[in-house]
Amino acid sequence: MNNPSTILIADDDRAIRTVLERALVREGYDVKLSGNARTLWSWVADGEGDLVITDVVMPDENGLDLVPQIRKLRPELKVIVMSAQSTLLTAVKANERGAYEYLPKPFDLTELLAVVDRALRDTSEAGPTLPDETTEDLPLIGRSTAMQSIYRVLARLMATDLTVMVTGESGTGKELVARALHDYGKRRYGPFVAINMAAIPRDLVEAELFGHERGAFTGATARGIGRFEQAQRGTLFLDEIGDMPLDAQTRLLRVLQDGEYTAVGGRAPIKADVRIIAATHRDLSRQVRRGHFREDLYYRLNVVPIRLPPLRERTEDIRELVEHFFARGAENGLPFKTLTPDALALLLDHPWSGNVRELDNLVQRLAALYTDDIISAETVQQELSESVEAAAVADADDETLSDAVRRHLELAFSKSEGGLPSRGLYTRVLHEMERPLIALTLSATRGNQIRAAEILGLNRNTLRKKIRELDIEVVRGTQ
Repeated sequence: MNNPSTILIADDDRAIRTVLERALVREGYDVKLSGNARTLWSWVADGEGDLVITDVVMPDENGLDLVPQIRKLRPELKVIVMSAQSTLLTAVKANERGAYEYLPKPFDLTELLAVVDRALRDTSEAGPTLPDETTEDLPLIGRSTAMQSIYRVLARLMATDLTVMVTGESGTGKELVARALHDYGKRRYGPFVAINMAAIPRDLVEAELFGHERGAFTGATARGIGRFEQAQRGTLFLDEIGDMPLDAQTRLLRVLQDGEYTAVGGRAPIKADVRIIAATHRDLSRQVRRGHFREDLYYRLNVVPIRLPPLRERTEDIRELVEHFFARGAENGLPFKTLTPDALALLLDHPWSGNVRELDNLVQRLAALYTDDIISAETVQQELSESVEAAAVADADDETLSDAVRRHLELAFSKSEGGLPSRGLYTRVLHEMERPLIALTLSATRGNQIRAAEILGLNRNTLRKKIRELDIEVVRGTQ
């Protein structure tokens, strides 16, 4: 019969030591308990223990500082780090210093037992310790369960070059995740280059990504360096990847497959030494089913998926986020503010369609526009009401024509008997689209039908016919 594994536990909280001891003994392990780092280190130095579980904050030493010492003395001894300081920085430091796993407090006992079992079965040694150059300037804020899961995933990814796909609603902080992976990763000394695919004209996407040679297209009077070349030995963040045209998707797929590319109009292959992080607010799997996104590219990009939760799913982080945004505003010259409990309660109940970005904007307005050091619930209510109205206008501005048509058609289908509208739907939709399109174009040209026909791409006689058929009133201005 094999001897039971011995687990060394260091935590200055007696209650936690007791809970861990009972749970681990019940699983058949031997357990040794200490409330300080000094005793733990003496056990390790004497060759005792098969696994270490240590807290971070202890009376005599920081548990994180102990991890590299343990690894140097006994590389085979796995260390599990626990901490109530549940931030991204803690997770990253635990990973950098060679911890086998990081668990935030309060921890899930079932999960901890599973990690203990996995660590004892794992005979491999941990990878090399990364230079510890992290700072307290955290890119992500929050201690909710949802954010803790993300921190742990990010910490594991820091030392890799794996391609990451970040998804989430607008305003959830997708670029912050990309920057964290770069700033704390092994490519931290290389450039971080971001490109928003939705903001680039479709016919220029390939030139923006891969560069172009002189004379490659009209207006290319000199060689242009693409984002891939700018990001060499660093990280390329492809934001809103779901808006990339299919032709450019094909070229990107080749780069991911072959590790090299050619500039537009060029012939010589260029080595692509970049880490790719992509992000989108769209459902890419749905885009694939509709034929708008290449399935093979989707799987190449979706190696490690990270979903950022909307703020409404982690409202317990709102207080900390508000404090962070007020403090940041004070650093930038704004007066420091606080909220009354009732004001904070209003924020917890708000739907936050704009997510963390919306909360950030609200806090900055409160700091900049109001003289009171303590912001009341009435003031917050007023600002929230105005932000809801502004968000409705912004949503309308961001909505594409296709989205608007689809929304109205879905409403029409839902109101139709049996879910099917009457016959002639195609003609009716075109008629309803044509009338406002032509009327608004004529209004913009002050009734100048020649100019309106040019803008619409119609023959002037065809435009006149449409005006008569659709009974559009032409208000003439100065010709």
